[in-house]
Amino acid sequence: MPTYRSSRPRVIITIGDPSGIGPEITLKALAGLSGTLNADFLIVGDISVINAVQKKIKIPVRSNLISDHNINIRKGSINILDLGYIKDTKIVFGKINPDYARAFIRYISKAVSLLKMNFGDALVTAPINKEAASGVGFGFPGHTEYLASLTDTKEFAMMMIAEPLRITLVTRHIPLADVAKSITENGIIQAVILTRDVLKSRFKIKSPAIAVCGLNPHAGESGVIGNEEKDIIRPAVSRLQKKFKGIRGPIPADAVFYSAYKGGYDAVICMYHDQGLIPLKMTSRDKGVNMTLGLPFIRTSPDHGTAYDIAGKGIADPSSMMEAIKLAVLLSKNTRAI
Repeated sequence: MPTYRSSRPRVIITIGDPSGIGPEITLKALAGLSGTLNADFLIVGDISVINAVQKKIKIPVRSNLISDHNINIRKGSINILDLGYIKDTKIVFGKINPDYARAFIRYISKAVSLLKMNFGDALVTAPINKEAASGVGFGFPGHTEYLASLTDTKEFAMMMIAEPLRITLVTRHIPLADVAKSITENGIIQAVILTRDVLKSRFKIKSPAIAVCGLNPHAGESGVIGNEEKDIIRPAVSRLQKKFKGIRGPIPADAVFYSAYKGGYDAVICMYHDQGLIPLKMTSRDKGVNMTLGLPFIRTSPDHGTAYDIAGKGIADPSSMMEAIKLAVLLSKNTRAI
């Protein structure tokens, strides 16, 4: 395996599901950011997919095709590591394809293997389709859990970012009916500690202010509208406050986001998916970034799915992918400055 030496951050990008918009937004984002970030990029995927997308979107791309045996990053080019899993030159967009699902799983595992060998500083992942992945025995709810498994990471969390909001979820993709019974003191404490660590180490915030949401309306009203705050959330916050400054809660969700948006908090800990994602998408639609906390490397992704309905039409908006790439570069530079 060749070594890679550069003062510039190195970002590895997986193209996601070839059937979806991942390859398109990857090329569009890199074309739109060309020359602005002082970083090097390596796309991991299949050149057959890249070529098919280029014909659709008509964006001239200066690419550097490289092999697994000779990974030579060229500045100013879009470097493409062709894994050769998909040989067909005619790519079918917008449909579940088991071969494509097996390919996007391999893109991820290859990217992680490169990061384990210190070949890159960060990983940006284009969207995969969970139904397609499940159909080939993937066995994980999504990227987050798979990346944790590949890196033997036991404590991890999902943070959603659209400045000025940074939102960490205690529970992720589970039915709303299961949320209350899935919240634990330790789960809340883990989410806060992971959030605090990344704010200090990656975002360079010396003394983070973190708000912890309640679960119920009015944060339970001392048990009148639910006991989760009294029995679980408040005890977790109390334990955290004995160790760290700047932790507050439980705060009613209908009050906390305005304060966070105005700069009152550096991050908000939410009990379930939509509690945090609704205000984030309301204020910053198409600009959100998903970041996985706890991994041994930086990982970001756009805050949307494969969008099969528009895949292959050349109309996908790359804004969220651009934000994911910019954040990966920024955090890489912050981390290198340690």
